[in-house]
Amino acid sequence: MGLIWWIIIGAVAGWLAGKLMRGGGFGFLVNLLVGIAGGVIGGWVFDKLGISTGGVIGNLVTALVGAILLLWIISLFKKKA
Repeated sequence: MGLIWWIIIGAVAGWLAGKLMRGGGFGFLVNLLVGIAGGVIGGWVFDKLGISTGGVIGNLVTALVGAILLLWIISLFKKKA
């Protein structure tokens, strides 16, 4: 059941990050991957800052913060038109 929760939380975090950041996201599959990668990045950042979260909401916030950071980093390398 843990893997299913990771996928659900990753999908929601990726979707929310896509809505909060300019551009509206990249589609379901990429948003899912961004959310899961965001969970890893957010967990690392929160660990370095000494922040501890728990539960589904805490995991969602962690993944959302990480996904927003990831999308921001991606936007730095995006070619300006």
